[in-house]
Amino acid sequence: MTGKPQLFGTDGVRGVAGEYPLDPATVWKLGWAVGAVLGKHPSSPPVRVLLGGDTRESSDWISRTLAAGLRAAGATVTSAGVITTPGVAFLTRHHGFSAGIMVSASHNPFQDNGIKVLSSEGMKLSEARELAIERELARTPTAKPQSSRRRLAQSPRLIKDYITHLFSLIKPSEQLSALRLVVDCAHGASSRVAPDLLNRLGIDGRILNAAPNGRNINLECGSLHPEHMAEETKRSGADLGVAFDGDADRAIFATRGGRILDGDHVLYSCGLHLHRSGGLKGPCVVGTLMTNLGLELALGQHGIALTRTPVGDKYVLEEILRSGLNLGGEPSGHIIFSDISLAGDGLITLLQVLRLVDETGESLEDLVGGLQQFPQIIRNVRVRHKPPLDSIPEVENAVMECRREFGERGRVIVRYSGTEKVARVMVEAEEAEAVQRHAARIARAIESTVGVD
Repeated sequence: MTGKPQLFGTDGVRGVAGEYPLDPATVWKLGWAVGAVLGKHPSSPPVRVLLGGDTRESSDWISRTLAAGLRAAGATVTSAGVITTPGVAFLTRHHGFSAGIMVSASHNPFQDNGIKVLSSEGMKLSEARELAIERELARTPTAKPQSSRRRLAQSPRLIKDYITHLFSLIKPSEQLSALRLVVDCAHGASSRVAPDLLNRLGIDGRILNAAPNGRNINLECGSLHPEHMAEETKRSGADLGVAFDGDADRAIFATRGGRILDGDHVLYSCGLHLHRSGGLKGPCVVGTLMTNLGLELALGQHGIALTRTPVGDKYVLEEILRSGLNLGGEPSGHIIFSDISLAGDGLITLLQVLRLVDETGESLEDLVGGLQQFPQIIRNVRVRHKPPLDSIPEVENAVMECRREFGERGRVIVRYSGTEKVARVMVEAEEAEAVQRHAARIARAIESTVGVD
């Protein structure tokens, strides 16, 4: 097997729970393959894997089935229970596990789930390691998938260790307790972390959507639906609001006045503050193809460069490490402060924004005042299959016409999702009408050629 991984997408293995590749047989085999790859070398220490999951009803059986496969390959499995993805990343590195595995589909609805395998450093696997697991998967002996009917024994100390780590990032001199927050936990993994963290920090936090029932994760709440959080922030007069996604690696904010702010606003405000204090390496910020052109122009006015990568936080991190930088992220709210953590962590992003407000004495609204985003539309088109988009004349013609009209004052990105059968159309420019017109035309071209009937 060569080339790109087939099972692993940009964020692990993802699909509908119970269906391939998240059917019990494949999940068991994947656990076995991960354990086998980790234990390949005779000189390797005993394989120890940390397992965590979000609040979906399927996360429990997937975790138990994975654990059975891992144990069949000789690995020892420790469960952290319900915890955030960046929590698994931290604990894997901090406690010296061979790997960490998070069972989550992030911002997707409850019917979906996913398996994210992290290295001993708490980072997403390289494509080479993913290919090695897929090769092993193809050789995995056929066996009846086994999983204990009992819940996995959990170590409560682990989540306490993660909360203590987050708490330690705030200096005693920083007076965050004076701030009032609204926090939307998306009925996801942050429901188990955010309330305790705010309590330890002495912060007055109004907690929303922290009663998971297995099926309400991300349901009209969280980072994909921050409107209610923003309304509550404005209504209550809180200093700011934040909404996490299901596994809390993303954070979307709201100002006191109810204005919603995305990851580009975080990169602008934190990047500019770091630059002024001499702490921004480069000076450069890493974004992706989806990063708004307005951010690039606003940073440039302060002598800060923007480097773009393909979409996906793993590519942002690769560029940060390759170029020796320390700040990057995506509009979705996936932000990496690499001097603190190599994982995108919504809770760390919240802490950094709170520190920024405390240190400057400015409101979040004022801190992002210099960023004027271009009108941007993202259209998602469900597709039957994924031929190269530039090989479809109707799509290519629509894209070229858009680029001719915009010149250097606009952008169009057409790409497939790495985790779903979806084509994403992103169009941005100075005129909202032109953005809407071109996005609609390109989406129609995709629908008429490879769209789902």
